[in-house]
Amino acid sequence: MKKSDQKHLIKLAIFAGIAIVLAVICYTTKLIPWKGFDNVKVDLATVLKLIIMICGVLAAEMLAVYLLGLAKPTKHRARSVISIVSSVLKYVAAIIILCWGLSIIGVNVSTIVASVGIVALVIGFSAESLIADMVTGAFMIFENQYNVGDIVEVDGFRGTVSSIGLRTTSLTDPGGNVKIVNNSAMKNILNRSDKPSRAISVIAVPYGTDFRKLESEIPALMERIHDAHPELFKEAPSYLGIDELADSAVIMKFVGEVEEDNIFAGRRVLNHDLLLGFKDLGVECPFPQMDVHNIPQQ
Repeated sequence: MKKSDQKHLIKLAIFAGIAIVLAVICYTTKLIPWKGFDNVKVDLATVLKLIIMICGVLAAEMLAVYLLGLAKPTKHRARSVISIVSSVLKYVAAIIILCWGLSIIGVNVSTIVASVGIVALVIGFSAESLIADMVTGAFMIFENQYNVGDIVEVDGFRGTVSSIGLRTTSLTDPGGNVKIVNNSAMKNILNRSDKPSRAISVIAVPYGTDFRKLESEIPALMERIHDAHPELFKEAPSYLGIDELADSAVIMKFVGEVEEDNIFAGRRVLNHDLLLGFKDLGVECPFPQMDVHNIPQQ
């Protein structure tokens, strides 16, 4: 948890504690006329009503989330709507349980809301981060900045958007690691889903290679790689040319157009097939070497 989030939680706990203590003092001393609590009663029948109500609301919320989960839309936009609606349902269920529960025990909810308006305002200031997360999340959905299933990069972390809630967004990288980011922290997003991606491979070959002959045979090798992996490469990979004249080898650069979620798999396959293809063409990939000269002493 970030230090800023810890500070906000500490402030929220402090303000909530102060509000509760003041409410108890005012209620016991009758400093404020808490008319909403005049009819409060707690007996066995009331407790049973509360339990039935809570179980019923939670069951309805879980059923709604389950029914939403049965829908398997292919469009990322629809999946985003389902994700955020599921998140909203949890908050709605909590509000219903709170208000309905107070009504069951005999509390006049409308009077309470009017009486503790100032306290709620104080707590609201302490929940500044929470409000910012919810507002930012709503705007991101409306502006269609990213959706569930999109591949995005945030602060150097690249992953697939697995869920979007009112407060947070979950990203899952190819290794299965999940990063949960507050919606207000989703800034400077790089959305890679709608852009063509390229798997890049660099191959080192010896300086003594006949490059005219090798470059004449590369197009056929590219076609063979594409035919062997049509599910990865949209078209035959391209040879971009000599990228660098290194100390021990000449660096040749290749690129293949792939879907964003196949960018790492495409690079691995391209490296593998180029290595084997060059070997079949009689070109060995060199390794760093050091020349040692023995100078006789005079």
